[in-house]
Amino acid sequence: RLDVDRKVAIGESGREEAYDAAVIATGSYPFVPPIAGKDLEGVFVYRTIDDLERIVAYRESRGAKKAAVIGGGLLGLEAAKALSDLGLATSILEYAPILMCRQIDEGGHAALVSKVEELGLQVKCGARVASFEAGEDGSVAKVTYSNEDWADDDVDIVVVSAGIRPRDEVARASGLEVHERGGVQVDDSMRTSSPDVFAVGEVALHRGKIYGLVAPGYAQAEVAVERCLDALFSDFETEATFEGADMSTKLKLLG
Repeated sequence: RLDVDRKVAIGESGREEAYDAAVIATGSYPFVPPIAGKDLEGVFVYRTIDDLERIVAYRESRGAKKAAVIGGGLLGLEAAKALSDLGLATSILEYAPILMCRQIDEGGHAALVSKVEELGLQVKCGARVASFEAGEDGSVAKVTYSNEDWADDDVDIVVVSAGIRPRDEVARASGLEVHERGGVQVDDSMRTSSPDVFAVGEVALHRGKIYGLVAPGYAQAEVAVERCLDALFSDFETEATFEGADMSTKLKLLG
């Protein structure tokens, strides 16, 4: 944590390091909705190389053939294509009425669904997932829905890609202003409620928004660096600000 009054960073061991300016860049963790059965064997998140390696190992050890991805955002679509490339018949289950609802409209959704389905993936939007059910061996075997007239889906693997939550524990422990739903509050200079502490990336809440893309994180970091230099050196002046970012992106795995 940070002792912002003394301007000292304190590690778990109690070791202290003084600072003139500090940047919190603790990132985020995958959000898993409170779906019954979310802790069953065979239910994974998809965020790191380690996550992917665990999925590959599970598929190989179980001879898995069917998968479902919970979430039709950018990372969910990438996960679905990765599962398909592993030879799994894969469905994308999205709560919203369209895919990638933060980036595209209904017209873009129609074009995207056409492309996704050409790749052999199934898309189900408006999906109200009720539970993950276990098979005889205790591992995940079925996805159930609360949608009227929707049949259950048999699955061997479930991958949850339902967004992120900021890792703001350090900021909370330091007494910085944190939004009730998570995220360190920052202004356009990426400054927190403590004038010598900045936050960037997926832990930073800027104008009510957390950016889950790498490009805005880089832009925020550039502003924070300039503001730190401005605070540290009397001959360095800047008015650098971050005022938001373009949310367009490229689906690399989908082509």
